[in-house]
Amino acid sequence: MVHNVLVTGANGQLGHCLQNAAADYTARGWQFFYTDVDTLDITDIEQIRKAVEKNHIDLIINTAAYTNVDQAESDEAAARTLNATAVGHLAAVAKEKNLLLIHISTDYVFDGKSTTPYKTDHPYHPVSVYGITKAEGEKAIMESGCRSVIVRTAWLYSEYGNHNFVKTMIRLGQERNELKVVNDKKGAPTYAPDLAKVLLMLADKYDGQGLEIFHFANEGEITWFDLATEIMRIAHFPCKVFPITSDQYPSPAERPDYSVFDLSKIKKYLGISIPDWKESLQKCVHNYGF
Repeated sequence: MVHNVLVTGANGQLGHCLQNAAADYTARGWQFFYTDVDTLDITDIEQIRKAVEKNHIDLIINTAAYTNVDQAESDEAAARTLNATAVGHLAAVAKEKNLLLIHISTDYVFDGKSTTPYKTDHPYHPVSVYGITKAEGEKAIMESGCRSVIVRTAWLYSEYGNHNFVKTMIRLGQERNELKVVNDKKGAPTYAPDLAKVLLMLADKYDGQGLEIFHFANEGEITWFDLATEIMRIAHFPCKVFPITSDQYPSPAERPDYSVFDLSKIKKYLGISIPDWKESLQKCVHNYGF
């Protein structure tokens, strides 16, 4: 039975969406303690331990992460501290106190060379510092032996946050007459409010003693070019979008070519259907006022 939930990274886009999704659970008696770096330093295990003990926490949802993929290439120590070391601390405390830890991970733990949707047991093969440190975080959870659920997601966006692709395209669509967007990376976007709902459903249902891994994204298989084109269509922007290849848009970090997930496990476990990417994107763009 869940009563007291510690949420880390609560000021980020997924953290905001969790706060919005929590009302139904609060009505059932759940109490949420929302923290971010200004109120809880998760790189300090003693701070975690004190927060857990003080608030009688029985579930931790970790949405905190170092997510600047390109900057991580030149800032490996900081990325590792937040994505691996801090995760190990959360897992260690979860093990000590017999708590459930729900942790958010990423498609970047894979190399993107698959041609079929990634299942949860696919071997690690990250190709960027960000991916390497996120894989290390997952391994720290596994090695701790704590009760845990890892949820990998991809192409996360929402009305919150400063760096998500949808927000950037809406801004550029109003400023420019044309855009060039990569058309050789396939995946599926994830609307953060959809993910937040699923995380709370998992928190409510999971009663295992070990580790479970799930994949979650919206339904579909598209490119970044497809996503940008659909944003312009929904928002009625006159901005034209042209496809380019990744080598025409070089970046410090290598990105997976293919980030499509097999979603069958989470759909079966929770007994849910997952919204199509266009359906959720339309909600988000309309919430921006378009």
